Amino acid sequence: MKFKTIEWKGSYIRLLDQRRLPNEVRYMECRGAPSVARAIRTMAIRGAPAIGVAAAMGIALAAKKFPSYRMDFFRRKVELVCEMMRRTRPTAINLFWAVDRMKRMLDQGEQEALKIYEEDREINRKIGQHGKRLIREGDGVLTHCNAGALATAGYGTALGVIQAAWTEGKRFQVFADETRPMLQGARLTAWELIQENIPVTVVTDNMAGWLMRRGRIGLVLVGADRIARNGDTANKIGTYSVAVLAKHHRIPFYVAAPTSTLDLTLTSGTEIPIEERAPEEVTHFRGKRTTPEKVGVFNPAFDVTPHGLITGIITEKGIIRKPFEKNLRICENVYTCKR
Repeated sequence: MKFKTIEWKGSYIRLLDQRRLPNEVRYMECRGAPSVARAIRTMAIRGAPAIGVAAAMGIALAAKKFPSYRMDFFRRKVELVCEMMRRTRPTAINLFWAVDRMKRMLDQGEQEALKIYEEDREINRKIGQHGKRLIREGDGVLTHCNAGALATAGYGTALGVIQAAWTEGKRFQVFADETRPMLQGARLTAWELIQENIPVTVVTDNMAGWLMRRGRIGLVLVGADRIARNGDTANKIGTYSVAVLAKHHRIPFYVAAPTSTLDLTLTSGTEIPIEERAPEEVTHFRGKRTTPEKVGVFNPAFDVTPHGLITGIITEKGIIRKPFEKNLRICENVYTCKR
């Protein structure tokens, strides 16, 4: 990739500040766990795999500063940092997976964080290789929100599939939903694809159905923040609407996500915690009010797409198909999954 979302620099973490894209490419230096937690909370870094990597690195930074020869003190301090990271955002399971993994490896903080980082990059490449065959020459591919290198340690999940197909030589058109209210599609997905010279057309969220009706979309690819045991999937708000439209128009709808996004402790998507964010994200744009004063606001950051609307789930182990409850459990415990 032509940019790096997150880098470990030994004494600090370097993050690409995604709040400023696409108008300004600015990196920020996080020199302690609180600044990493703040970056996650304020969406300077976002995307389920990416915030898991960031949290792991933030914990590693903190661990370097505590005296390890006093093991009881060291563990108490690091566990407090882990709890701080867990409180940043509630929906993406990758965050909690990474924090729990760091807690189990307290004496290997930096090494374990870097291992999570490298594993994520390799996992994303495998997702791309498994999913690229789904894209046909001349296809119109619709994606929602941002599931690319900016949302991961590199390469991306849904955009990783697009990147792999494009690198292979297939030529097609990507359509990126704006993804209101934070415009991750218009700001981030479009910016990423332009960096890679992949043609992309931005559409508002309410245009997707009409594009499908006109035969412009042959495939929908999205990422995920948490996947329940039955295949119900939490992703950026608006994903559910796209899935309903795809089902009506008989268009394949695929989720691309690493197996670390699976949460098999949850029987269905009704149990997935849905983050609600500040009203100002809806009432204001770039600091300027766009709604009347005193208006009510409902601002969930995610919604849940029922498994019946999902054609398949692309993981690093292969493409998981229905019945999801059976095949997700099998896939989590084997090296490769049947496609």
